[in-house]
Order: sequence, then structure tokens, then C-alpha cells
Amino acid sequence: MSSVSTLDITPAAPTRIRDLADADFRAAYGCDRFTASVIVNRLKYAVGHMSTAFLREAFSPIIRDWYDFACTVSGPPEQDYRMAVVSNSLTPFLGTMPDAVRNTVEEYGPDRLAPGDVLICNDPYRGGTHVNDVLFTRPVFADGRIVSFVSMRAHQLDMGGTVPGGFSATKRDVYENGVVIPPVLLWSRDEPVRSTFSLIFDNTRWGAMLLPDFKSVHQQLRLGERLVRENIERYGLAAHLGALAYSCDTSAELMREALARVPDGDYTGSARIDADGLDDTVDYTVHVTLRKRGHDIEADLSGTSAQARTCINCGVSDAKTALGVALTMLLDPAVPFTSGTWRHLDLVAPPGTLLTALPPEGAPMMFWEASGALIAAVFDALNPFLGANAVGGDYGSTNTHNAHGTRPDGTPWTSATQCGGEHGPWGATKAGDGDSYTVLFNLNNLDPATETIEHDAPVVLLRKEHAIDTGGPGAHRGGAANLKDSLWLTDADHHLSPFRTREPSGVGADGGQAGPTGAMWIFPPDDGGERPAKLVPTTPEVYARSVPVAGVLDPETKTLDPENGAYHHFAARKTWRTTPGSVLRCLTNGGGGWGSPFARDPKKVLADVRDEYVSIEGAARDYGVVVTGDPHFDPEGLRIDEEATEALRARR
Repeated sequence: MSSVSTLDITPAAPTRIRDLADADFRAAYGCDRFTASVIVNRLKYAVGHMSTAFLREAFSPIIRDWYDFACTVSGPPEQDYRMAVVSNSLTPFLGTMPDAVRNTVEEYGPDRLAPGDVLICNDPYRGGTHVNDVLFTRPVFADGRIVSFVSMRAHQLDMGGTVPGGFSATKRDVYENGVVIPPVLLWSRDEPVRSTFSLIFDNTRWGAMLLPDFKSVHQQLRLGERLVRENIERYGLAAHLGALAYSCDTSAELMREALARVPDGDYTGSARIDADGLDDTVDYTVHVTLRKRGHDIEADLSGTSAQARTCINCGVSDAKTALGVALTMLLDPAVPFTSGTWRHLDLVAPPGTLLTALPPEGAPMMFWEASGALIAAVFDALNPFLGANAVGGDYGSTNTHNAHGTRPDGTPWTSATQCGGEHGPWGATKAGDGDSYTVLFNLNNLDPATETIEHDAPVVLLRKEHAIDTGGPGAHRGGAANLKDSLWLTDADHHLSPFRTREPSGVGADGGQAGPTGAMWIFPPDDGGERPAKLVPTTPEVYARSVPVAGVLDPETKTLDPENGAYHHFAARKTWRTTPGSVLRCLTNGGGGWGSPFARDPKKVLADVRDEYVSIEGAARDYGVVVTGDPHFDPEGLRIDEEATEALRARR
């Protein structure tokens, strides 16, 4: 709900950057407007060049195929390490990287750094995210002092802990999560620090894969440093430092103007996570109160559940990131992410909650699930007041799959974030239907190629398709849920983490309807064989022989039954063990619709039926459109019964 503010807060509007006189701009930023823009764009080129090279050289599939890294350029200590430029890569790093660089360098001591040093840290409480994400930062020196930092954060496939690959919601504390690296040098004056390498490679299961990636990171940081230094040599140090400030000020100004479009008042929202990895007796609520006054907004997380008993928590830096992502998506997606994005945002974050977890019990591993719920809560708070600018909800959880085992020749294998429901739909907006195959609002990843998945692990992807009647109905339809079947060729241990199957996450916007919830099942081999006799059908009768993993399902048929079914806890078994020939099926939630379903153009409904996004029955039930014909055997022969459609819509 909203309450109109009675506070008389009318601060004088600050001068916009574009309205500054040329002399005032030069005085503020040490160069003219054109030069500032050129330097910022050259820095964007630098992080883009670093990203392209790293992506090309990476050995780890989660970097090579998922784009799970980011590159940044930050200011020196006297500019408070403000992040001025970030690569177009993983969203959870956008808000955490400035804090990670600042905290890591300040703890180590900036005065101890020398040219050629590379400082690392992976502690979630110092820098956000989780232990698999390692920060690498390199100082850039000019005139004998630090003038910038070029940094990368990259996901490492394994950092020790009790679960190979790390992805599991069942770990109880930081000790089970994996090795924690405080701020230490990995390279000193471009010479490797053996003790740091030994610390990492004595704890990881995949050292042979990590080592070449570490070496590539080192080279990308050297490249970034060289490109920054070229800017300084060409345009001068004052212009370089001024351009860093200009980049951050531009983001702050755009966010301030976006916030000004929200009426002053208090807005509350919430979202729920089904359970942690211990049992299903506790669910978790993310609660936010947004207090909008003038050009500023305060997000108060009071009322959020206490930190979870297993590693589904996130840290305060992740909550900060989620807040920025939610507000930019709703108010102005064109706001570039820099440290300035958060200048007009205040975060009230009581310690020890699901969003502000503390060690040692409040372990963050599946951090994006909790921070993603905060994005959903912000949508819940603001969508009712945005009207046509509201945005439908996404599929809510990456439904992460992590498996490991041994090949017949004794070679160990790991498959992480490839064969679950990691990709799925977005909600619709006033601009059009929701995308049916992307990643969560708070992520920004690639989709691994089927060939690489099957090369890296003993698995065959049998099915990856849109599920019919799963996009939230609306004038613009929500994205359809994704259905994925994977056939496992050896014995395998699976960690499965779908967090939001109890209630729809793809909520409707501006009169649109929610997309349905999803689920997970395991189908054992037919008659004890090592291969299924055929593809597992999608018809209801096949589920009776399945092993339910997650979702609200009918107790007998094991089909989706969100109204009267029983909830199945994803960690009812800490490890889901399968034999050769087993099939894992993952069905994501559907995306939320936008606008009244009965306002959808009947021709678009006809196209949806032809393309099997919507069934003939769903067209009549959800949209009031009567379609005749056979979508399977004569899709081009489908027709709209105009008279029956008019009559059906008139009755509703």
C-alpha cells in the first residue's frame, strides 16, 4: 500500500550536468565534455576488450559458457574507489564490485601495493556473492601514485567445501562452503606468489582447469592497465580522474531523475522463498518498505526473515545490488551501472537476516536466490502504482542443478548450472510479450551450448522446449516456462535447488495474470535398463512413476496441482542419486502477463496457438478467443471463429 507523504521536502533542483557552462564543466571534471565522453568510452572499450579475450581463453565452462565474470575500472583511494565503468556481464557483480575493491584494498593497505601487484579476495562478507567468485584487482600507477584499479571477478568451478562445484542449498555454515581467501597478493610485481597459489590449489578439486584461467586473468589485468595508462598519457591525469567522476555523476543524475517520477510516499512489498536446504518447516519472506522523498528513496529491509539455516542467504552488498537492479528495470533501464547508481538510494539493513547474513552460520552460496527475491519484493511494492509501466514477474529461481560422478574409466566429472531450470521466462511489459528463454532479472548470462554440455559430462539433453499454456495471460503474454529433460549415462549425485515452486513468481502486471508454478521430477530407467525406451512424454499419466523432487503436486498422479497438491521439498534428499538411464525433468515457473488478457489481439492468440504457446482450450479459457482447427497436423489451417469469440468475450 502507499501513503502520500506529508513532509515538506522540496530541495532545490541541482544543476544538470548537461546544463553546466563549459567553464564550469572543465572546473568540475578537468577536461571538456567531448574529452570526458571519449575517455569514458575508451574505458568501456578496455573492459570490453578484457572480457572478450577472457571469454575466448577460458577453460572453465561456467566462464566460457555462462559469462560468469565481470571487469571494472575504479578510481583511486581519494575518489573512494568509485566504480566508473563495468563490462556488460554478470549483474550480481555490478553493485558488489565497488565494495569488494574498496574493502579488499583498504584491509590490505593501499600503501603496500606496488606496480605489477594483483590482490585477490573471495570472502562474501568482505565483497559480496559467494566463495566461488574470486576478486582480482590490480593498481594502476602514474606519477608514483595509484590513480585507478582495474579489476575482474570470475567464478571458479570449485573452491573446496563439502560439495563438488559448490552449488547446493544444504551446506550449514561457512566451513562447509569452501575455502575463504582474505585480501592477499596472488602476483607481486608480476611474479606469482607461491604460498597463495598453494592455498587455493591445495583446496580445489579442479586445479588443472583453474590455473590457465588465473593466468588469463593476469594477462587481462595487464591489458586493462595498459589501456588505462594510454588514456592518461594521451589526455592527462586530471582528465582521466575527471572522466571517472563524470561517469559516476552521470549515472547518479539519471537515477535521480528516474526516482523523481515516483510520487512521494511509502511503498511496501514482499516475496517468499519456499524453504532452505534443511527441511520444509520454515519458509522465508523478504520484506521491503520503500520511502520515497523528493529525489531520494530509502529501502528498509526490516521484517525480512532471519538468516536461513543453510546457505541460501546473501550479504548486504548483494541486497544493495538487487535494489539498484530492481529500480533501474522498473524506472529507467538506460541508467548505466556505476557507483553513482546508488547515490540517491539508502539501504536500511538490519544484520542477521536472509539478506544481510552473518558468519559463521549465515552462509551465502545461492546468494542470487535471496537477492532475486528482493527484486521481486520491490516489483511487488511499486508495480501497483506504475500502471502501464509495471513489469510482469520472471521465473523466480534458477532451479540450479549441480551433479558429479565418475566415468567408466575412473575420470571424475562435474556438471554445474547446465541441466536444471537455469534459464526461463521474463514477464511481459507494455512493450510486448515476455521473452521465454533468458535468465533471472538479477543475472545476465549466456546459455551453454548443448554440444559442450554433453562433451563435459556423461549426459544427453533430450528436450529443451517451451511448455504450452505456461505464459501468464495478458494483453501481452508472459514468457512461457521452459521444460528440460536430461538423460544421465552413469551413476550421478545431484544437488537440486528450485526455491520458488510454492506460489507463482511470474506475477501479472497492470491487469495481467500470473504464470503457473513449475516443478522437478526424476524418471528412473524403464524396467531397470540403462536407456529409456523412448522420450519421456509430457502427458499427465507419465508422472505417476516419477520420483518428485520439487513442486506442489497431486499425491497420486504427481502432476502439478497448485491448489490442492502437496509441497515436495527439493532437499528431502540431501543428494539425489540416480542410476544410468535416469531422466531429470525440470519445469520452470511461467512469466507474468501484462494488461487484460481479453484485450489481447485475437490474431496474436491465433499465432500463439499455431506456435503452441497456447492450447485451443487455453485460448478460450484465458483469452476468450475461439480457435478452430488442428495445431499439430494443420497449423496453417487454424482459424478464429469470430462470432463465437465475440460472444465469449461479451460474457466475461
